[in-house]
Amino acid sequence: MFSEDNSVHKFSRIKNTNLLDEDDEIYNTRNRQDQLLSNSNASSPYNDRSSSSPMDKSPWSSQTNVNVPFEDIDDNFSDNVLMGSLVREEGHIYSLATSGDLLYTGSDSRNIRVWKSRREFAGFKSNSGLVKAIVISDDRIFTGHQDGKIRVWKVSSRDPSVHKRVGTLPTMKDYIKNSMKISNYFEVKRHKNAVWFRHYDAISCLSLSEDKTFLYSSSWDKTFKVWRVSDCRCIESVIAHDDSVNSIVTGFDGLVFTGSADGTVKVWRRELQGKGTKHFFSQTLLKQECAVTAVAVNPDTTVVYSGSSDGLVNFWERENHLSHGGVLRGHKLAVLCLITAGNLVFSGSADMGICVWRRMGMDHICLSLLTGHNGPVKCLAAERDDESAATERRWILYSGSLDKSVKMWRVSENSVPVAWKGCASGAPIAIPSSLPAAPSFEARNRVDGIQN
Repeated sequence: MFSEDNSVHKFSRIKNTNLLDEDDEIYNTRNRQDQLLSNSNASSPYNDRSSSSPMDKSPWSSQTNVNVPFEDIDDNFSDNVLMGSLVREEGHIYSLATSGDLLYTGSDSRNIRVWKSRREFAGFKSNSGLVKAIVISDDRIFTGHQDGKIRVWKVSSRDPSVHKRVGTLPTMKDYIKNSMKISNYFEVKRHKNAVWFRHYDAISCLSLSEDKTFLYSSSWDKTFKVWRVSDCRCIESVIAHDDSVNSIVTGFDGLVFTGSADGTVKVWRRELQGKGTKHFFSQTLLKQECAVTAVAVNPDTTVVYSGSSDGLVNFWERENHLSHGGVLRGHKLAVLCLITAGNLVFSGSADMGICVWRRMGMDHICLSLLTGHNGPVKCLAAERDDESAATERRWILYSGSLDKSVKMWRVSENSVPVAWKGCASGAPIAIPSSLPAAPSFEARNRVDGIQN
């Protein structure tokens, strides 16, 4: 299990990779039998120092998966429940995204799986680079990879289960056109130069602007870049931090927030200049020794959240001029992912738990600690529960883990809080050694990938 004494561990950088892709493999999972990994430990990035994250993480020990299948739920249910698991024994889950009735999952197997109605619907694959991030803009899917590339995919008009790669960012045309100019190069290491419009290290996060005009990418190369969605051109590159940029998210009022392994959360102000942009540093919200591992924004309540490798979640409020609102204390190990939905905040951690927080006025209450994963919770995604009553706000939460599974939870904003609080104000609160878990249903049928 986890060792708190060794919960911070520094990993080496990945090696640089070639810019341009070979043809990515495109396939339909209904018509092809996939080759599953036979040795999960050998394929794990935690055992491959040349390809692991440079940010501080908590090491973990592999365990046998507990596969909780999906079963139909009747009307007599608890507020927050584990509905089931999506299991595909091929790699650790690093990224999630939802679009309508579709769920996209990315793993270190380089596969992007598409799930519909809790069944595997389609899949596509890049030829290199584990899938660190997925964002969806109308008919295009952008995936960020550990090889420093962003790949662009479109759904086939003939068959919605087929996804075709339509480009890689930066595009070959832009690379050839701009790489000839000496002014487009800058020094990244001693005696090593790189062009400003490409990431030379792993992409850590992707985010779309509010109007989906711009795509933001953050990287371990200490920069974030801005891409114009209409023509997929890189229009700006910002050296943002002194260490890896682990998270980037667009917010309100044209602001962009970045979190880094250098322990800071920074605010950037976007100004439009013609068809391009210019981002200016605005302020530093947080400066600490622990790495910032995740950042999220609630656009409705205009609150900014950041998670750190010390297990804490800090937050700031716009109505108080982005002053520090407090700290949420609910995890024993690093917070690896954060998202917001309605009045809820979800934090996933290396301690394998997910805290569900509800904002109440100027404070937060912990509604549940969701347990069930056997590895660190690496990514989260949420969507409204269409079956919820008009008077109740319920959400379907998806959690991806390094135990190679995606779990589905049903969470209500009206659920009764657990007995303890991870409140924002006041002195540190003692966390029980054994936190209560959300109730779950006993499994009947495992939801596996379709095998032919």
